[in-house]
Amino acid sequence: MAKLVLSLNGVVQGEYPLNKERMTVGRKPDNDIQVDNLAVSGKHALVITILDDSFLEDLGSTNGTYVNGKLIKKHALRDGDVVGIGKHELKYVNEHATADDEEFEKTMIIRPGSASAAVAAAKAAEQAGAVDESAPAPAAAAAEAPKPAGGMPLGKLSVLNGPIAGKQLELTKALITLGKPGEQVAVISRRPQGYFLTHIESGGDGANFPIVNGNRIGAQAYAIQPGDIIELAGIKMEFSLAG
Repeated sequence: MAKLVLSLNGVVQGEYPLNKERMTVGRKPDNDIQVDNLAVSGKHALVITILDDSFLEDLGSTNGTYVNGKLIKKHALRDGDVVGIGKHELKYVNEHATADDEEFEKTMIIRPGSASAAVAAAKAAEQAGAVDESAPAPAAAAAEAPKPAGGMPLGKLSVLNGPIAGKQLELTKALITLGKPGEQVAVISRRPQGYFLTHIESGGDGANFPIVNGNRIGAQAYAIQPGDIIELAGIKMEFSLAG
């Protein structure tokens, strides 16, 4: 099992198995990994573990999160990586890690706060693999639906309302975060068993979980099925599989 080894000035202070899908790192005692130092933010960083791979995300910390001396926002952890927060270090130990940064999609903002932000969000959607359902599909597109590695049908999200309604986001990455940072963010992960939705962030109310078919999903990963309606940050999306 993967783990993080916490140290200060070369002295090991603790080892933390990554035995939960999401673990927070920060100064407050309610974190999974507490680092009691004023240079560390209350909620500093998040570690998401999917099967054999772990992904690190800075949670808007004051002093930043570093990996091997480089400031990061999101990072796919590799065996031996050294995470720096404040004066402390967390060494990632996992001989089975296989993911890279290309598998961790940047957060897709699905509810921008202004007209200019809406344009930027639409552009980001296109860059992330979204397509406009109103546009005629090329004849060749119907020949064979694309599939991610492993032969699983490609997952899609069709945006039903809001500034980018009509857009369709193809879930080509193993892990993609979406929502509105500071308000509500979730991650969709692709596993051998299918696609799963996991809550990451809520603004103010930590229990403000995503909604699927009218019901909040809770803190655990939720297996989404074709036809499910996902509601996140006030935006509704329908999940489907290509083909």
